[in-house]
Amino acid sequence: MNSRDDKVTTLDRAINLLVPDGCHLSIGGFTINRNPMAAVYEVIRQRKKELHLYAHSNGQGVDELIGGGCVKRLEIAYAGSGRFAPTCIRFRKAVENGTLEVEDYSNFQMTLRFMAGAMGVPFLPTRSGLGTDIIKKWGFSEDLRTADEKLPDRKLAIIDNPFGNWSETPKLVLVPAINPDVTIIHVQQADKRGNARIQGLTFADVEQAKAARHLIITCEELVEEEFMRQEPDRNQISFLNVDAVIHIPWGAYPTACYRHYDYDPDHLNRYRAAAADEFRYRTYLEEKVFNLKDHREFIAQTNSEQLKKLIADPETGYAKALKRSGE
Repeated sequence: MNSRDDKVTTLDRAINLLVPDGCHLSIGGFTINRNPMAAVYEVIRQRKKELHLYAHSNGQGVDELIGGGCVKRLEIAYAGSGRFAPTCIRFRKAVENGTLEVEDYSNFQMTLRFMAGAMGVPFLPTRSGLGTDIIKKWGFSEDLRTADEKLPDRKLAIIDNPFGNWSETPKLVLVPAINPDVTIIHVQQADKRGNARIQGLTFADVEQAKAARHLIITCEELVEEEFMRQEPDRNQISFLNVDAVIHIPWGAYPTACYRHYDYDPDHLNRYRAAAADEFRYRTYLEEKVFNLKDHREFIAQTNSEQLKKLIADPETGYAKALKRSGE
């Protein structure tokens, strides 16, 4: 998108060029931690459709993409936003209404699937899922798998241990690799070439990033390349994997970004109430997404005193005095 040495661009341009309707999209983050929310809102704002979405155990980002009418199919281990929505609300409504096709895997299986994609192998073996209905219940039909060349022919496969020397594991589960067209993740620091650093838990973001054909990174801090070279062992993602870098402070809000800010319980409570009602949710989308130019306007309209409460304590990395149930 830019020169080889400078991948900094705008979010609207990155989403417009790299996330076409119908693409296979993966987003990082975990429940209400470090979701790439600025990018999620931009995908909704551009009214992207028919997306095949992948996530590990995501909450707010997945739910808003589904609620925004962007997602046709979903592969995921868990869709929930902690105490605010143990099961994501728009996700659940879409499944109940028959407007969303879902295939579920265990948390470890999804991690392995992204890892297989990152490694360039077609599958990885595991014991995870043996003895559960995850093995038996498939979300996508054979006809769908045949029609979409990006989908594996089977959800998974059970094989005998080919080596026969481990009596405790006579059977293994093979889970297929995921290679998204695009992955979007939010990180704490990145330089203009795309070298990126995640602080705290990485979840499955690194594997998701490396498995994708294209990678969009949004970051809290855009730092000099020399800074990233000082402790290169802390850089999980190389510029070789990255197509676009966008500097967006508060880019994970209203979810948390470790060492920068906590999740916003007040916003998440209001979202839960809106998501449960069709009229209120349409109003929410208009006010928080469609009527705003970008994420910076979204942050600018947010109560500044509330944002101050979310600022992370430099010692612990999160807001110690935050009332986590909200007001």
